[in-house]
Amino acid sequence: MPSFDITSEADMVALKNAVDVAGRHIGNRYDFKGTSARAELNEKDKLITLYGDSEFQLSQVKDILFPEMEKKERESTKRLDIGKVEVVSGNKTKQVLKIKVGIEQELAKKIVKMIKDSKLKVQAAIQGDAVRVTGAKRDLLQEAIALVKKEISDFPLQYGNFRD
Repeated sequence: MPSFDITSEADMVALKNAVDVAGRHIGNRYDFKGTSARAELNEKDKLITLYGDSEFQLSQVKDILFPEMEKKERESTKRLDIGKVEVVSGNKTKQVLKIKVGIEQELAKKIVKMIKDSKLKVQAAIQGDAVRVTGAKRDLLQEAIALVKKEISDFPLQYGNFRD
């Protein structure tokens, strides 16, 4: 029976590359010379930490970082959980961006319910941080992919592990 998985994995190599390129842009900008403006990626904890001298400077760092992330991996900024701005030692500020990996339970339940309500002759089941969809025909699976793509646009999803 044909099946496929709906997952959400971050391409950490592309994210590291985007943070490095943004860091070079920040280092080359004249208005950032001599400031604490920078972006750091912690691959183990899946965190991006932004540093700056003010909230305005943090927003400028984000304006440099987000387009670079979008160039490397489409819709990668949608998977960020943006934390609040923290004041660190005097007038310095920092902000933590958490990278969400995998499909959260609520979203997985929403996807399964949506597929069941669509009356397509496919079954959807939650398996860890992925959703497996099985059906009798490949065409039905493609309809299910189109349905999910149309309905869920606020979180990046991948459709893979297709088996006949």
